[in-house]
Amino acid sequence: AQTYPEWQLCIADDSSSEPHVREILEEYAAADPRISLTLREVNGHITEASNSALALATGEFVALLDHDDEIPCHALHLVADAILKHPDATLIYSDEDKIDEEGVRFDPHFKPDWNPELLLSQNYISHLGVYRTKLVRKAGGFRKGYEGSQDWDLALRISREPGTVIHIPHILYHWRTVEGSTSMGSQEKPYVIEAGLIAVKAHFEVTGPAMSRVEVQPGGTIRWTPALPDPPPSITLIVPTKNQLTLLRRCIDSLRLRTRYQGLRILVLNHASDDPATVQYLEGLEKSGAAGVLRMDGPFNYSKLNNAAVRHCDTAFVGLINNDIEALHDDWLVEMVSLAAMKNSGAVGARLLFPDGRVQHAGVFLGFQGTAGHLSRGMIQSVAHHGNRLNVTHQVSAVTAACLVIKRDKYFEVGGFDELQFPVTLNDVDLCLKLQTAGYKNLYCPWAVLKHHESASRDKKGITPSRRDRNKSEIAEFQKKWARQIEADPFYNPNLSLGSEDYALAFPTRARLPWLDFTP
Repeated sequence: AQTYPEWQLCIADDSSSEPHVREILEEYAAADPRISLTLREVNGHITEASNSALALATGEFVALLDHDDEIPCHALHLVADAILKHPDATLIYSDEDKIDEEGVRFDPHFKPDWNPELLLSQNYISHLGVYRTKLVRKAGGFRKGYEGSQDWDLALRISREPGTVIHIPHILYHWRTVEGSTSMGSQEKPYVIEAGLIAVKAHFEVTGPAMSRVEVQPGGTIRWTPALPDPPPSITLIVPTKNQLTLLRRCIDSLRLRTRYQGLRILVLNHASDDPATVQYLEGLEKSGAAGVLRMDGPFNYSKLNNAAVRHCDTAFVGLINNDIEALHDDWLVEMVSLAAMKNSGAVGARLLFPDGRVQHAGVFLGFQGTAGHLSRGMIQSVAHHGNRLNVTHQVSAVTAACLVIKRDKYFEVGGFDELQFPVTLNDVDLCLKLQTAGYKNLYCPWAVLKHHESASRDKKGITPSRRDRNKSEIAEFQKKWARQIEADPFYNPNLSLGSEDYALAFPTRARLPWLDFTP
């Protein structure tokens, strides 16, 4: 039924015990010369069967298809179009969904563009995975010992080859859910989880960096944490405040009592505090050595304040922390610095929770209401989030400066916060996009979990119309400066809504089909 006719179907029958299976396969092979068949005499499981099918392949690319799944009629057409547009492609993948035994489709997975950190956390490539044949053969095909995650292992190995990984933002694969299939859940085949863990560990052994932790999480995803340099790099946590003693005390106490990190310093950026109790508290912090205090006066300019504080520091890393943040566990900073210390890392953000436990921040995506939004904002942690993105380390376009860790040199390499164009809002997103433009990766760290008492430091009037008016110039400048990125965030699928932050589906989709662009 494929609209693209130039295909070859390579089938390896892995010594089927039911005689009618071979009869049906031979009937199809005889009826269509594009169908190639090999009949294995000994059952070799998925890896050996896949290699037997691979040996039949004559095409420049090979696509992987499980024996009980379906692809829509235009699947290979879109793959061929992607190959023509990207002649250096090494790996192509699409979005996917599931299909039950009655033919009902459900649970769509709309994926980001190429996101290697996400591939280390889960096999998000999965279906429909298309690989350049000569690279698959060069890599030795599918490896024994990785049964159940043999395609994850292959994707990791092919991703190390020079070339481009292409994402087609269309559902080109329907994964059938039957009892005993991993489409029903990774618990159906525990050996699959173990094989995935082995594949990720093998990848790190080849590419680095050294790991302090690589382990399976509930749901079959992988938690990985790079080893900190020895000794751990120094870091200063910068906490801006103006008065707000109750918030500030809770923040500082949590940073001091719930942060296990050698070489940690705390710097309170005091912007014109005039509350006597706050002033006295700050004097006590400084006198006791619990924290440094940097006093700054003048009109409020969040960017200018933070830039001055970062210049004041002499540590290798800095952390930008709101005064309404509360640390919840001891190793949150170890997790963030471990990621930020990687060579290609830019800014690293945390999982932030509202006081009631709902998600406040799990990375920033572009285009929400014309600017940017927080992924998973307002969602309950325990419910299923799209692609399980809440619970895995991955690259995002930006993270919030409510809790952000970055190497100090990289902060200044891209100019820090923009004091002129973004004195109050969007300065953190602008910083992250500058880092991304410079070739660095902004990462979301789900293992650093902190509470964000958002808006607690603002007056009870909230965001008034007059305040919205004051933000207009910054929003307009942001939209002008980052128009291309806002139009198409590579880490946020065009089939997902720009009107909500909970991974709702977009209607209509922003994804285009190639033939819609043709002019008769």
